[in-house]
Amino acid sequence: MTVGWSASLDLDQACRPDSRRLAEALRTAIREGRLPAGSRVPSTRALAQELGVARGTVTRAYNQLVTEGFLLSRQGAPTTVAEQLATPEAVTAPAPAEAPEPRWDFRPGRPDLSAFPRRDWLAASRRALRSTQPGDLDYGDPQGHPALREALTEYLGRVRAVATTPERIIICNGYTQALSLLSKALHDQGLDAVDFEDPSLPHLRAIPAALGMAVHGVPVDHDGLDVAQLRSRAVVVTPAHQFPLGVAMSSVRRAELVRLAKTEDRLIIEDDYDGEFRFDRPPVGSLQGMAPNHVAYAGTASKTLAPALRLAWLALPPHLVDPVRAIKRQSGLHAPLFEQLAMAELIRSGAYDQHVRRSRAVYRRRREQLLDALDDVRANHRPHPAGISAGLHITLQLDPEGPTEREVLDRARAHSVELEALGPHWVRPGEHPPGVVVGYAAAAEAAFRPALQALVTVLQR
Repeated sequence: MTVGWSASLDLDQACRPDSRRLAEALRTAIREGRLPAGSRVPSTRALAQELGVARGTVTRAYNQLVTEGFLLSRQGAPTTVAEQLATPEAVTAPAPAEAPEPRWDFRPGRPDLSAFPRRDWLAASRRALRSTQPGDLDYGDPQGHPALREALTEYLGRVRAVATTPERIIICNGYTQALSLLSKALHDQGLDAVDFEDPSLPHLRAIPAALGMAVHGVPVDHDGLDVAQLRSRAVVVTPAHQFPLGVAMSSVRRAELVRLAKTEDRLIIEDDYDGEFRFDRPPVGSLQGMAPNHVAYAGTASKTLAPALRLAWLALPPHLVDPVRAIKRQSGLHAPLFEQLAMAELIRSGAYDQHVRRSRAVYRRRREQLLDALDDVRANHRPHPAGISAGLHITLQLDPEGPTEREVLDRARAHSVELEALGPHWVRPGEHPPGVVVGYAAAAEAAFRPALQALVTVLQR
């Protein structure tokens, strides 16, 4: 064996290596390029003599590296370093640097995760686990665990005026899955188009569009969805707090929408994404309570608790329960069992109501602080806030003669502030008023004031 081979292996000369240490030394030498790809390695006998170890030690080390792909061994040919290994430069090259996360997150749709009721959730989880039966640990009903469906039936009827039964509720892995299931069921029944509010969330509109369904935008004004401009047999609405403009659908529009659904056999998909949070108005009941057989009601724990729980629910008209349940079974994406049981216990114990009330008080204070801070922005450049009576976000309408949405977002990122532009939410092409959507719930309570100051700095010119 040549001197070069001895120098290539990083081994402690004071002790004899075993096969594991020898394999690691060879592996490291190959990775670092000290043993080039395609080069011959000594025979097991020669390397054993050089190192003063048993031949079997070298044989086991070689066999391990052949298995891992570092060495290539062929009958009747010398063992060599594998050719396909990456070059040393490729192995040691640093990964591309990722853009740093913004320090101040004002994107909508995110609650204060530091306020998650850990103690209540832990207590609910323990109680749920103590009462869990062996049969609960099976694959389970794709419709969701009966305990949560029963708890939601009582809660939604009491808080959101939803008229349903446990048999008509389906538990989903978030609202995106809920809308996906509904879209697939409607598409299977021959529906080829669906209306969305204009503006609305683009990633939700993409769900029926991916099935080949046409997506139509219906204008929203200060009274909510313009019902007179509906075009399809199904419409997705956010009547309690329109996203992103924030308006509540007026009682006249609500009545007209429900009338059309009943008389023309249309389906309303009601996204009640943050219906628990209202500040300057009395609670507004769900549309579903006005027409249970024509409204598919969707709610979620993502805004009240945490998105990571992946818990949402559908309260369906009777004719949609079996189709949606069958599609969910085929998808195999059942909601997590223990989260369902803990959520059911949290609702039954009253801890969920208490948490929502605490959160509502916190977010009310934040909203007031945000509106006060906007008053400090110079009056001639002050964005006009909309959607302030409820929910966890407001929309700031920008001066058409001032900075563009892109300029505002770029300036925000320069100050480590993350906002969301209004522009991508529009459905219909053409000129639309510029704006940014500001969520005020995500920051931890102690960080909200400095985050607010950073936002004001961005909005100042």
